[in-house]
Amino acid sequence: MRNAVHTDKAPRPIGPYSQAIVEDGFVFVSGQGAINPVTGQIERSDARSETTRVFENLKTILEAAGSSLAKVVKCNVYLRDINDFAAMNDVYATYFEAPYPARTTIQAGALPAGIAVEIECVARA
Repeated sequence: MRNAVHTDKAPRPIGPYSQAIVEDGFVFVSGQGAINPVTGQIERSDARSETTRVFENLKTILEAAGSSLAKVVKCNVYLRDINDFAAMNDVYATYFEAPYPARTTIQAGALPAGIAVEIECVARA
């Protein structure tokens, strides 16, 4: 059974999608950018700061779904500039422990609203 996840502690969707969906024992979290959930404003900054904000948003959504970053099995990371890979990767490593989730990282170029980092993930419920 498919259940939508919603928490006011994470950014509200800006389109026709859910923050996350729980189905068949997994949580599928929509791509998150560096949006402050309190103000609704994008926190444009360097890749490190944006990655931190993204992970705090992901963490909050996962917790609302009854999961956590420790249960993440896959992440997709989209970077505006692949030269930000090392900065993103440094922050990424602070949110996970081995065995690390599977991951794909690509340069997406034109991310929404000029953000530097967007990350989506799949976790066990």
